[in-house]
Amino acid sequence: MTDEIKVTLVKSVIGKNDKVRQTVKGLGLRKLNQTVSLKNTPAIRGMIDKISHMLRIQI
Repeated sequence: MTDEIKVTLVKSVIGKNDKVRQTVKGLGLRKLNQTVSLKNTPAIRGMIDKISHMLRIQI
């Protein structure tokens, strides 16, 4: 596996519950279409799995 994952927020957090908002914030995403590079760890992958419907993921 590679050691970095690029994650882009493609859906807004408006109308989502607080748990989803906190997960997006925890991944370091603030704005729509913002991309961040994250380390490929089990914790990060779990967060990505929870909100995968809102993200575009590049490995």
